[in-house]
Amino acid sequence: MLLFALGFLLVILQPSTGQFPRVCANVQSLLSKECCPPWDGDGSPCGELSNRGSCQNILLSQAPLGPQFPFSGVDDREDWPSVFYNRTCRCEGNFMGFSCGECKFGFSGLNCTERQVKTRRNIFQLTSSEKNKFLAYLNLAKNIPSQDYVIATGTYTQMNNGSNPMFRDINVYDLFVWMHYYASRDTLLGGSSVWRDIDFAHEAPGFLPWHRVFLLMWERQIQRITGDENFTIPYWDWRDAEDCEVCNDEYMGGRHPTDPNLLSPASIFSSWQVICTQSEEYNSQQALCSATNEGPIRRNPGNNDKSRTPRLPSSADVEFCLSLTQYESGPMDKMANYSFRNTLEGFADPQTAISNPAQSGLHNALHIYMNGSMSQVQGSANDPIFVLHHAFVDSIFERWLRRHRPMLEVYPAANAPIGHNRENYMVPFIPLYRNGEFFKSSRELGYDYEYLQEPALQSFQDFLTPYLQQARQIWAWLVGAAAFGGIVTAVLTGLIRACRKKRGGTSSEIQPLLIESEDYNNITYQSNF
Repeated sequence: MLLFALGFLLVILQPSTGQFPRVCANVQSLLSKECCPPWDGDGSPCGELSNRGSCQNILLSQAPLGPQFPFSGVDDREDWPSVFYNRTCRCEGNFMGFSCGECKFGFSGLNCTERQVKTRRNIFQLTSSEKNKFLAYLNLAKNIPSQDYVIATGTYTQMNNGSNPMFRDINVYDLFVWMHYYASRDTLLGGSSVWRDIDFAHEAPGFLPWHRVFLLMWERQIQRITGDENFTIPYWDWRDAEDCEVCNDEYMGGRHPTDPNLLSPASIFSSWQVICTQSEEYNSQQALCSATNEGPIRRNPGNNDKSRTPRLPSSADVEFCLSLTQYESGPMDKMANYSFRNTLEGFADPQTAISNPAQSGLHNALHIYMNGSMSQVQGSANDPIFVLHHAFVDSIFERWLRRHRPMLEVYPAANAPIGHNRENYMVPFIPLYRNGEFFKSSRELGYDYEYLQEPALQSFQDFLTPYLQQARQIWAWLVGAAAFGGIVTAVLTGLIRACRKKRGGTSSEIQPLLIESEDYNNITYQSNF
């Protein structure tokens, strides 16, 4: 009870991070298309008086998009967030947030100048107390309303272009479930028509950066509502697992004794209600998910379609995926071949990197294996295993970044599916984040993974790996250059010796006196290297 009260107080006093800021979910803000709330510290919009930021026009990317979405002006998420707002706070320095009242990820302190790197740990390495605290934090988030954010229950058109706001309150945990739904939902085209080949968080280059931001925001939110600034999301290392190791009442909930599709009554998660799982109903009504309860979490791990997902991912699958040098390729969607992103996401075979949407590998394999709420994209975040799973997926992304050290230009600047170009803002986050801003090492964003904090030797090996790979690619050129250099050296050496002989002649008068003539024949020459 004390933890609940403390959390509720903290969520009132501190800003959260999510979707539509409550202070901007009104007629005035929607009609003016401006979301520049005052910072509590000085009362000025975006904390401008304190040089934290200022209200600015949103700069949208003009880079061309891929052909996957052949419409324009039919979806509120196009050119996010310009349908709702075209002026927001642009924060300076290390400040962040919808009012520039927060610090960027990886910074803390009164003026956001203190660097910090926190460690995400394997859930099985947590002490019993730490594990129980994590479970309590999850349950707390499910029961505390978000004080700073609301969700949209209608499209901008249904809101009469802003004159009839349609928003509602939501708890902290479900806020993130709703955001995941909203980013991946189908486009409503009117009548009974929808367009399904659209997703602002999956099946394209932004998959990994989007979920990285999602986890960072979720992590920070837990830190705030609990007052535990040292909290980090644990991860579940599922490599070579024979079954769902976290699916028991000690961790994320065991199987119900009479209904294998439900969670054990002994688990705190058995009382949780899911939201945003009935996509076909929303589509038929041309409506958005309103976050009403839709039943308990469903999970039946291992009783999935084995023809699609025969097993959980192996260490070999992960290592092969990490060996891929291209982040993205071809159409940059789920048909991409030899793409690290598409292979890790699970649309390409983890042994060949050839696209095969009929099979589910790596990331996708876990979702399908859970055989329940986790297996449906839009509502998958309802199951709290989601955060453990995606934390480990993010760690694989981090390993790839450290191994290959790609430049920012490796992330596609143009022709990716809608919302996935480098400079596109991620849907549906406010404050605004661009895809390319999170295509960098996690250490720069303030966190690391316990199992990646390896000895110096391994770090040196990781440092050398990209250079050795480059050397392999130009090996033939290097050998040729060495041979050519050897020939040139031999020729020059011969010419120099010939010149010396010619200049020296045979006169003993101009030879340096190094040794006595009688000792000359007794000398042995040795070459020492």
